[in-house]
Amino acid sequence: MDEVIMDQVLYVVHQVVSWVASVAIIFGGIVPYIPQYRDIRRTQNAEGFSTYVCLVLLVANILRILFRFGRYFETPLLWQSIIMIVTMLIMLNLCTSVRMATELNTKRRSFTATDSKDEEIKVPKRLFLDFDWNYFWSWSRFVDYLQCVLAFTVLAAYVTYLLLDSVLFVESLGFLAVFTEAMLGTPQLYCNYQNKSTEGMSIKMVLMWTSGDTFKTGYFLLTQAPMQFWICGLLQVCVDFTILFQVYYYSHYPQKPISHTTHTTSAKAL
Repeated sequence: MDEVIMDQVLYVVHQVVSWVASVAIIFGGIVPYIPQYRDIRRTQNAEGFSTYVCLVLLVANILRILFRFGRYFETPLLWQSIIMIVTMLIMLNLCTSVRMATELNTKRRSFTATDSKDEEIKVPKRLFLDFDWNYFWSWSRFVDYLQCVLAFTVLAAYVTYLLLDSVLFVESLGFLAVFTEAMLGTPQLYCNYQNKSTEGMSIKMVLMWTSGDTFKTGYFLLTQAPMQFWICGLLQVCVDFTILFQVYYYSHYPQKPISHTTHTTSAKAL
């Protein structure tokens, strides 16, 4: 009798732990961006945050969703990808709005040609694309980012549909998805290196990256996720620690004066 009760208790505990772990996996990935989002809204300055982080996560999670059509993985990881895509689009919308408000003299850049009569957006009319690699992912309107993401999704989905029966392609797709995500911190790492400072970057965000990636890698190992997942998870943790080292280094050995510029123009615009 005691053994039956103990088995039931252990079963309930296991179910609760599994449920908590699933919720943490689904929503834990977006938590680091909450303090960064609030910092950008408060300061009206998006210079310290690299929007290429959004690009990396959008590409990684779109590829991960397509990978699931060829090889099954845990449903919480699927929901994590969907929610992360929505979160990155929200971050892009905020960064675009803030930058256009603070850089009023910046020439407007567009992903596609437009017939807009808005005099502010002076995009020369072209037959297909007003595309310049020098300004890739530095466009002036949020809708341009949406168009780019949609175009990539349609192209990747079409190629996946054609090659879904190829084991090599499916496994390569899975590796590419998680490897791209493993490179998540690289744009921020490079941005900090270029600025010789971590000013404007939320340290809370990086700390949450590190704790979340560590938990996620452990989750991959415990749930026996495909090998690509946990190998790239370990790589992601290494990148996180490198960014934390930058925080320490640039705070103790500053390379440039700390800016105290206020963004009055953007505050009025918004």
